[in-house]
Amino acid sequence: MDYKTMLNKINSIHKKTGKSRINIFNDMRKCAVKYGAGYADYDLFEMYNLTDEERDTYITRGRNNDLVKKYNNPEFNHVFRNKTEFNTLFKDFIKRDFIEVNKSSKEDVLKFMKKHPIFMAKPVIGTCGKGIEKIDTKNYQSLEEIYAYLTGEDRNYELEELIIQDDTVSKIYPGSINTVRIVTIVDDDGTPHIICAYFRIGNGKYVDNFNSGGMVAPVNEETGEVMDKAIDKKKNLYAYHPATNAQIKGFIFPDWDKALKLVKEASKVVKEMRYIGWDVCFSNKGPILVEGNEYPGHDIYQLPEHTHDHYGIWPKFTKAFKK
Repeated sequence: MDYKTMLNKINSIHKKTGKSRINIFNDMRKCAVKYGAGYADYDLFEMYNLTDEERDTYITRGRNNDLVKKYNNPEFNHVFRNKTEFNTLFKDFIKRDFIEVNKSSKEDVLKFMKKHPIFMAKPVIGTCGKGIEKIDTKNYQSLEEIYAYLTGEDRNYELEELIIQDDTVSKIYPGSINTVRIVTIVDDDGTPHIICAYFRIGNGKYVDNFNSGGMVAPVNEETGEVMDKAIDKKKNLYAYHPATNAQIKGFIFPDWDKALKLVKEASKVVKEMRYIGWDVCFSNKGPILVEGNEYPGHDIYQLPEHTHDHYGIWPKFTKAFKK
């Protein structure tokens, strides 16, 4: 609990709405108790503009935490946090070569770089796209130089074959792999359910992460069509990508049915982890997994700019619970 940040949120909402600070604080407390919404959710989802009925349709941080506790066994978190472990277990779903530098012989690492002269280097343990590099061996004097860099002090990289994404997706933004986050829950009978989907688009970097400068747009989980404009963390809206001028809203992903089948099958691999956010790439080999997230975020799916009817996605979860 960061009281200074909470007070800053209250002051900001006061300036926007003219409502008294004490009333805002009391309303925050009410939302925390009834809906599991902290002050960050209250501000982000603009709950001060919502009715109680509308508020109850949002998945909040509290509700999301409850789902993680109920459906995911923390003893298996390492499978999703360690990129080498994940890729090894889900090798049939990722469809690309990979190698962990510090656990492999120098000879094998050099062989990998010879086979894949352009590759991705990812910290074995990492989130939000931090520390990921795209390495082109032509930019170095030798493979030995690259190896020395990869094995430097406090470095622990996993190298991955470069993904070639589908031409239609690449036209939107070719500078990164643009993925779709698809959230699944496996019910008590072992049946996986697709909850929601969101398009994550790069913008100036090699990664598409929202917290690393990327943008997001909602996707119809049944049809694979992008339903609205994209938005970045600064709340800029984009009907067209600023780098390519490609239209975002209305785009339909190829082989969407195969992508849904992919994540449903992947959700059965670790039976102790039943609530996962899968990052799917539409590659020239068809839909493949980039990674899985054992703690699916709850915020980007319900931004006010995308919930024009003030309706969150919590009912999609409750519908799956009933099934």
